Amino acid sequence: MSAILNTDNELFQYIGFSWDRASLPTKVPVHSIERVCFRFQRMLPEFVWDAAVLEGNPFTFPEVKTLLDGVTVGGRKLSDQEQILNLAESSKVLLAMVRGNNFFLNKTVFCELHSIIARNEALEWGHFRGEGEELNYTPDVALGEHGRYTPLPTLKDAPELNKMFNHATVALNKYIANPFEKALVFFLHGALQQYFFDGNKRTSRAIMNGILMANGIDAISVPAAMVQEFNEKMVQFYLTKEATEMVDFLSCLAPG
Repeated sequence: MSAILNTDNELFQYIGFSWDRASLPTKVPVHSIERVCFRFQRMLPEFVWDAAVLEGNPFTFPEVKTLLDGVTVGGRKLSDQEQILNLAESSKVLLAMVRGNNFFLNKTVFCELHSIIARNEALEWGHFRGEGEELNYTPDVALGEHGRYTPLPTLKDAPELNKMFNHATVALNKYIANPFEKALVFFLHGALQQYFFDGNKRTSRAIMNGILMANGIDAISVPAAMVQEFNEKMVQFYLTKEATEMVDFLSCLAPG
């Protein structure tokens, strides 16, 4: 028991938060990679709409389907439209990675997906904060009545962010054998550490789903109807750096 506790403490230290590892489901349905990719592709409009709603995008589900069918939607901001198209394109790139056995939990894939998801929306995209021209701005996360959460500062060449990412990915691979747990934890890690100026949750969810699908597990989407619950639990996560509630919430969204 002592060895397990020491291992968990080291894992939590490198990831940046703790969670009840015993609360995760012991069995998650596993399918062929082709099957989980087919489901993801078939449900792409729902996944894109869900992700857009989490960002406050006003596009309705029928409008998202229309846009993904190649027909423009009148009366909407071009920035909102581009966000939808970026989400769709990044999802297709993720699918191609998984199908081609080219998805990996590394910085290259993380930044490549971000370069699509946050294109023309983030201050800079496709690299960590501090690896581009902007060195003076550090983003924060609004927590409503609880104030704001501020991650590590933006520094030239992002030495601390790179160190943190390397430690986290090594720890995930060393200490977490269960791909379902690894996927959920990476999403929360990316959302907490804010490696990019914007688009952190979207990109981290893409990595989460890449890990899941590459291991034959269906991708997870946060339904539009559960946005408030998601946001409330994320606020508590940022405040406490204790992720059991978020892990349980995301686990309940996994297809049975």
